[in-house]
Amino acid sequence: MTRPVEAGCGAAILDEQGRLLLIQRLREPEAGAWGLPGGKIDFGERAEDTARREIREELGIEIEVLGLACIAETIDAGDGRHWIAPVFDARIISGSPSVQETDKHGGWGWFAQDALPRRITSSTAAYLRRRQTDDL
Repeated sequence: MTRPVEAGCGAAILDEQGRLLLIQRLREPEAGAWGLPGGKIDFGERAEDTARREIREELGIEIEVLGLACIAETIDAGDGRHWIAPVFDARIISGSPSVQETDKHGGWGWFAQDALPRRITSSTAAYLRRRQTDDL
C-alpha cells in the first residue's frame, strides 16, 4: 500500500547573537528532540503562511519570512510517515517566545550553534548542514 507524502514547514529564527530558536517536541515524529518551530501545511495554504501561523500558535510571536533556507526530508522518524518541509530563514518582528501548546512542546530556548541540545530533529540537522555549506 502506498502512502502519501506529508508536507510541513519550519522556520530558522536567529537572534542578534546568532543563536537558533528551538522547541522541544513531545509528539511524534521525533518526540523528545529539539527542533525548528513549524508544522503541517494545510491544503490550499502557502508554506510561508503556514510558517507564520504555526509559529504564532506554538510560540505566540510574529515572524517575518526572509527566504527559503533549505528543503528538509524526514522518513519515518517514529510516526510511519514521509515528510517534505521547506525551512525558511525568519526573524521575530513582535512578541516574546513562550510555549503556547504545552501538550505538544516541552520547552523552548535560544541555542548557540556550537552548544545545541544532544538530540535535534532531522529538519534542524538539514538546516545546520546547509548553513555549514553556505559558510564554506
